[in-house]
Order: sequence, then structure tokens, then C-alpha cells
Amino acid sequence: MPAPSSHPHAALRAPRRLGFFSRLLDDAPAAERYRLVAEQIAHAERFGFDSAWVAQHHFHEAEGGLPSPFVFLAHVAALTRRIRIGTGVVTLPLENAVRVAEDAAVLDLLSGHRLEFGVGTGGTPSAFAAFGQTSEKRAEAFAAHLSLVRDAWAGRPLPGGDQIYPSSPQLLDRIWQATFSVAGGARAGAAGDGLMLSRTQPRTADAPHASLSELQHPIIDAYLQQLPEGRTPRIMGSRSVFVANDRREALRYAELGLRSGVARLADPTRPGPEASLQELIAGYDVHVGTPDDVIASLRADSALDRVTDMVFQVHSVDPPHPLILRSIELIATRVAPALGWSAQAPADASSSQPSSLQPIAA
Repeated sequence: MPAPSSHPHAALRAPRRLGFFSRLLDDAPAAERYRLVAEQIAHAERFGFDSAWVAQHHFHEAEGGLPSPFVFLAHVAALTRRIRIGTGVVTLPLENAVRVAEDAAVLDLLSGHRLEFGVGTGGTPSAFAAFGQTSEKRAEAFAAHLSLVRDAWAGRPLPGGDQIYPSSPQLLDRIWQATFSVAGGARAGAAGDGLMLSRTQPRTADAPHASLSELQHPIIDAYLQQLPEGRTPRIMGSRSVFVANDRREALRYAELGLRSGVARLADPTRPGPEASLQELIAGYDVHVGTPDDVIASLRADSALDRVTDMVFQVHSVDPPHPLILRSIELIATRVAPALGWSAQAPADASSSQPSSLQPIAA
């Protein structure tokens, strides 16, 4: 297996791609959430973003607003032309693997082969009971279901002898695995899949103040060490980013969003309600402010030097929709280019300016 480099945390020399991510948490009823995020993704496409990703969550609308990502992404595919559309992630232990394989195959064809398939073991333990599952067996269910999806896409006979129609061997090269752990990074690498790194992750008792990069470098190392010879690395670094014209405005929304999240989650491993705003920003791994503020903050995140895909989301700030659109614009025109990204297709930015916002100054 190839080592990443003689340097323990060497940067990859790979093309940078830029992605937009949403958990569909806009402060609105479900139908309006879906309309707003579809508009945000179309806006990202107009500004040259390479990909858009949506999370799947069951039952808990404050954690995520979308239980059916393939249905939503089919709608998005009809509204867009170029941007790649991805699941970030499908909670595979809770799904019927054959139906997932079928739905993804049809969506990939309808979208012009734009689907990226991100999967994970699932988060909220309480969600498993309604599906007749137990959280304790999620790892085994994940492995079995992912193996069945691979067999289905490859056109291999499934239990009972049938094969899915249409088979989709092209999707075998677009699987991504999300993980918080070194073992998970090694698993994704050994399979030749992409690696999805979270915007934040829990700290351990022995390293309560570790930076996100310090937690994620060992995962990247394990992934690269296990990646088969000749396989191109695919590493996504998701980050919480909110960019605004005015620092005070950005911080005001950051305080509203982060304090709301702290009150709801009550995570003992994170700063609590008594923490200052700066402690919350650091404790929840948020990059917020003007373009220059966010560029400096992201440049200090050394794990991002090693990713092939930078994927940005506004959670857990969750500002109003017009400010999300503005943040998308500022990321594409100011922040991402400073981090080594360039648009791969012409962007028709002029048609995407919301009437309530001023154009970006030259």
C-alpha cells in the first residue's frame, strides 16, 4: 500500500473541487425548506460550484429536514444542468439496500450521471427502533448493505438470483464513506471509496481541546495508507462556513445560531451556554466573518490542504435564506479561489443576483 508521503501530513496534489452542503434546516415548513435549498443549489451552480450534497435525517426536524434524499435530488437534477448531486449521507443501516441501489441507479440516469453516493452508519440511536433495527448492530448492517449495493450495481445476482434493472457499474466509482474514526478511514481506503470528513466531530476525554485538523489527519493517513495502488484519492473536507459583507452581521447570526444549537443539543463535550461567542465558534469548528476573516481561518485548518473536495455548509449558524445566497457568492468569488479552487465551467452569475442584494464590488 502506498504511503501518503515521507511527511506525516503532506498535502495532496489533486484538483480542488468546491461543494455546497445542506441539512435543509431553513426556518420554514418542510415544503418551503425544500424550495429554498433547491434555490440555493441552483445558485451555487450559477456561481461555478462543482457539487451539492444533502443529508438524510429521519424524525428530528431540528437536526435535518430530509428523510428522502433521492426524491429531493431528482427534483434538483431537473432544475440544474451541470452541478454534481450527492448524498451526504444515506443512513444505510436503516435502508433496504436493493431499493437504495435501484433508486440511485434511476436517479443517476435521469440526472445525466451526476450522482455521488455518500453513505454512513447513521447518527441518532433512537431512530433505529422505528425501522426494526438496533443501533448496536449498525456497523454490521452497514457492511452488509453496502456489499449488497455494490453487487446490485455490478449486475451480480442478488439473493434469489435476480439482478436489478438498470445495472449501474459506473456508480461503483462514486461511493463515499463518512467516518469519524481512523478505522473508518482505513475501511474506506481499502475499498477504494471516497472519504468524507465531517465539519465537526466529538473530542475525546484525553484530547478535549484538539483541533479538527489534529483529529482528522490520522483518518486521512489511514485512508491513504490503505488505498489500493493506482486508485485516485477522493477526500472531502466538509466545513461550517458563513461569509458576509460585514463582520458584525456575521457574528450576530453566528451567536443566534450557535446558542440555539447549544441549548438544543446540550453536548457535554462542547462549550455550554455560559461560553463566550468565540469559545462557541472554536468549540463547534465554525468559520465565520468577512471573506478575509474566513480565508485566514480556513488557511489555518491544515487538514484542508489534503482534501480533493472542499464542501461548505452554513450549519450551525443557519442565517436567513438571502444571506445564505450571499455567502455562496462570496465563497465562490473570494474565499474558494484564495484556497486554490477555480471554476471549471463558465458561471452565469449575473442572472443569480437576488434583487435585495448588492453586486460584489470589483
